[in-house]
Amino acid sequence: MAMTKLETYKVMFKGYPDVVSVAQLSEMLSISEKTVYRMVKDHRIGFFKVGRTYKFAKVHIFDYLGIV
Repeated sequence: MAMTKLETYKVMFKGYPDVVSVAQLSEMLSISEKTVYRMVKDHRIGFFKVGRTYKFAKVHIFDYLGIV
């Protein structure tokens, strides 16, 4: 039986906050921080900025992964 979107949200990346940094995202996806910055530059993942820092909501990560 497939999990609902809400169940997936509660289970995946459970140890991470709802909004993550570049370093946390690279750890979550097992990619380099340089790759994360390329994804931001190419607008392949949703993000927002707080000052000069990029932040990523889990919803954007699930969208990128094709889960939501």
